[in-house]
Amino acid sequence: MKRRDFITLLGGVAAWPLAARAQQTGKMPRIGFLFYGSPGSSPEVDAFRQGLRELGYIEGQNIAVEYRFASGRVSQLPELAAELVRLNPDVIVTPGTPASVAAKQATSTIPIVFAGVADAVGAGLVANLARPGGNITGLTSISAELGGKRLGLLKGLIQKASRVAVLYNPADQSNVLVLKELQEAAPVLALTLQPLEVREPGEFEGAFAAIARERADVMFGAAGVLTFEHRQTVVDLAAKSRIPTLWGHRQFVEAGGLMSYAVNFYDQIRRTATYVDQILKGAKPGDLPMQQPTKFEFILNLRTAKALGLTVPPTLLALADEVIE
Repeated sequence: MKRRDFITLLGGVAAWPLAARAQQTGKMPRIGFLFYGSPGSSPEVDAFRQGLRELGYIEGQNIAVEYRFASGRVSQLPELAAELVRLNPDVIVTPGTPASVAAKQATSTIPIVFAGVADAVGAGLVANLARPGGNITGLTSISAELGGKRLGLLKGLIQKASRVAVLYNPADQSNVLVLKELQEAAPVLALTLQPLEVREPGEFEGAFAAIARERADVMFGAAGVLTFEHRQTVVDLAAKSRIPTLWGHRQFVEAGGLMSYAVNFYDQIRRTATYVDQILKGAKPGDLPMQQPTKFEFILNLRTAKALGLTVPPTLLALADEVIE
């Protein structure tokens, strides 16, 4: 072999992605994906696969993914996390706080990458954002810090509002942290909160009946395992109760909800692939700084506003990043 040809070949080998080299040696990198949602068509799974493809990873060709879905049952997450740990994957990806907590409790050695966690420090997942430490890192939604902004948007829609119902799941730690922030922000806006606990799907109708009895002016619906999995149900109940509602993720507005203010959850899941790539190349998760969102989306559904008989103030309309008409 000529020296020039040998150098060209050597350079090509060095440029192979890690996953491709691993496949050549008989070991394909394997990722665990622990999600609180249901199997089947899932925008969250699609977003993760997109992120992998952008980095040259094709599922089934040079990377394998083991999926575990809780289908909205928080109690199933620890068992599913343990299943993944027994498979000994190279990395476990965990969208959402409950899945991330379950994975962290299941292993202190396998790298974990999370997304959409409301308060990573408050949930006990990391020591700090710059140097997470341990075997875990990822992207935080800082949803627990948005209470003042979210209540301000509700007040901007219904200026005479004084009572805000809050639909949340006390078994979901992210929901608890979000409620705490809302409680701190409410007095500044002269608002009184009406927390409504829902732990099971069968409790939704009772919660909305309580809203009617207490005559809440507006509602905030916290995003989480339970409400996310049954978002069409809660969105329909809000419409039937004619209660203007701001939701914790855009998916609720896509399902017919009125408004949302949050980070783009799909984008955060897509970007977990960057962490996965770095870890497969030898990086330690505890040394990888967490990413905080720099942009939040205010999504407004004008069709729903009209159905509720609401006139959206021009100032509020101007703030919207996306308007569904």
